[in-house]
Order: sequence, then structure tokens, then C-alpha cells
Amino acid sequence: MKTEADSNDDVTEHPHDDKLRPYLCTVCDKRFTSNKLLNHDRKTHTGECLYSCAQCDERFSSRSGLSNHMNIHTDKYKCEVCGKRYRTSQHLATHRRSHSGEKPFQCTVCGKRFAEAGKLVRHSRIHSGEKAYKCHVCDKAFSEFGAISRHMRVHTGDIPYKCSFCNKCFSDSSNLQQHKRCVHSNRRPYLCPYCGKLFKIHSKLKLHVRIHTDAKPYSCRHCSGCFRKLNQLKAHLLESHNEGTWFTCDICQQQFITHRKLKLHSVGHHEEGVKQ
Repeated sequence: MKTEADSNDDVTEHPHDDKLRPYLCTVCDKRFTSNKLLNHDRKTHTGECLYSCAQCDERFSSRSGLSNHMNIHTDKYKCEVCGKRYRTSQHLATHRRSHSGEKPFQCTVCGKRFAEAGKLVRHSRIHSGEKAYKCHVCDKAFSEFGAISRHMRVHTGDIPYKCSFCNKCFSDSSNLQQHKRCVHSNRRPYLCPYCGKLFKIHSKLKLHVRIHTDAKPYSCRHCSGCFRKLNQLKAHLLESHNEGTWFTCDICQQQFITHRKLKLHSVGHHEEGVKQ
């Protein structure tokens, strides 16, 4: 086992990488903002986490880490809306914004607002043009290490996140969580403030609210057309300005705006379907 004196072998600093997370764990490829956090992560791989939770399998390298973790097993930091529990009051406060819609962090360039400071930082890289992480397969570049890690699954076909209810697999953990909420849960924690309708996921509520506010955030670059949904804009660009890709039925050559409409056509009119 490596000693603390050997720690430099486990730390790789890349000048072109994200300056906020220069410390790389060579075991799990996670990045950290300090050597202290990196060393804590290393202990999870070496078995040095001495403090175990009596209610689950989590282990920690410090008493404070275990103490914060124990809060998820109590009602100390419990969301009064959906019942989720958090380790700290700060995590609970951030979560509450998912229900209230509060977004206190605003981009000074485009005005877009965010519920979390970290999301604003990541968004700001769009304006700076900083894309230090490049895919060695297709040369696509990303501004975050996590983004390129997720992107690589497109090439490898890796779908590591498995649903415990139906065994369906996903390439991204957020997609798995959304799948569980939509398919395997009847809980609807997101309330429309205008009509009282409840939704399983926040994005559905956000889209629904536009019906009441008449918000149409997607505008056409060619004309004055504005749309409530992104797919409505894409359909408009394709039909009115010939911008985009039609999906053609291999059997009858009929064309459709989306692949979903092509599949529905195939099921309804051609027994053998179309090529995927």
C-alpha cells in the first residue's frame, strides 16, 4: 500500500484541465479541489474508512462525515414537501428551491438564472468558450470532466445505471432517477401554483406553467415565430424553413418530423416496421 509520501503518484495536475478540480484520483478518475479531499477519496479505495453507519453500508474516514451522514436517517433536515432527507441544512435549502422555483444565481452575460452556484459556474464556461476536455474518438470538446465521461458512453455503449424495479439500464444516473419517478412512483411533489395540478418531475411542471403564463422561450431565427416547446420550434424550422432532418419510412417513403412519429406510423401501417 502506498504511504502518504507516495501521494504524488496518485495526483496528476493538468494545466489545461478544470482549475477548480486539479487533483485526480487514478483509481476512480474523480477530480477534487484539494489534496485533502483527494486523500479522503483514496481512503474509500484502501479500506481506511473506519466509521461505519449502523443503518446502511456507508463508511467514512472521519467522525464528522459519519455525523453529517446520519442526518439522512432522521427528520432533522427533511423536506416538508416531498419527504427527502439531507445531510446538512445547506443541502436542504438548495433542494427546497426545486419546489419553490427560486433561482438566486444569475449569469451576468445572458441573464439566465440558476438554483445552485455550481450550475452557474458550469454555465459560465459556455460564454468563455472553455472546453478543455476533448473526446479522442470524435474530437467533440466539453467544458467539464463529468460531461466527457458521460459522453464516452456513447462510444462504449456502457449503461451502468440499472433500475432496481424493472432492470432497465441507463447511461446517466439522472435518467435513471427520472425513470423511477415517472414509471415506478405515484408521488407527485411538484405543484402548479396556478391550477393546483401535480407533477412527478420539475421539468414537466416548468413546461406546464408556460400554458398559464403564455411564455414562449423558443424563437425562430428566420421569422417572428415563438414556441412553448423546443420540439415545436424544431418542427417549425423543418416545415417552414427546410432546416433539419426528415425521417423517411423505408416502406412507403412518407416523411415525418420526428423519429417517434415515424415509429407510430410504422406500427399503424406496416406490420414489419422500419429500420431502427
